[in-house]
Amino acid sequence: MQTTNPRAVVLLSGGLDSATVAAIAKNEGRELFALTIDYGQRHKQEIEAAKKVAEHLGIAQHLIMPVNLRLFGGSSLTSDMEVPKNVPAELIGQHIPNTYVPARNTIFLALALAYAESVGADRIYIGISSVDYSGYPDCRPEFLQAFNALANLATKLGVESSSFSIEAPLLSLSKRETILRGLELGVDYSLTFTCYDPLPGGESCGCCESCLLRSEAFRGVGTLSLVEPVA
Repeated sequence: MQTTNPRAVVLLSGGLDSATVAAIAKNEGRELFALTIDYGQRHKQEIEAAKKVAEHLGIAQHLIMPVNLRLFGGSSLTSDMEVPKNVPAELIGQHIPNTYVPARNTIFLALALAYAESVGADRIYIGISSVDYSGYPDCRPEFLQAFNALANLATKLGVESSSFSIEAPLLSLSKRETILRGLELGVDYSLTFTCYDPLPGGESCGCCESCLLRSEAFRGVGTLSLVEPVA
């Protein structure tokens, strides 16, 4: 399957990290195929945000795949458990919060791997960071390295050429650095959505760990107006 530009699959959640990663992949000359997972998350607004980001970036194909992780539960994002609010900044990342969805990134990358093989892509881009994150075990470099090895063992492309790669360009960047990189590439962060526990009207709660990390990062950049509206 010959294309003008090499193809890549981007896991596109609709948040600022995935939007930045998609912009980076596009800037590297990749033809982008985006995968958004509707996994039963309480913050459904991010799916609509992903559609807007995909359109803004000129994604070649954007798939929204339903995978109902609410059947498993085990997370406040996929159950009725309460989302932690107003956690002190110094405590974020010191423990694994109940917003961790069991094996989520493993599941998402496995689906992206199948998608990549089907469209002839040899790269998968994911917006994980080991710097500004909430203590999730599947956002660590060790996890990324392990899955990259698996991808080359478990795919036709990997077996034939050992050239399959999982790319995480934000891995060593802080949220502030991520935003600065995205602004350089023209990312419209007003299209993105980050909150874990939106209010009934769809506004961000402003108090969950995701909202706190986002607002602190934008405050550091000096563009607080790009934080999602809260009630």
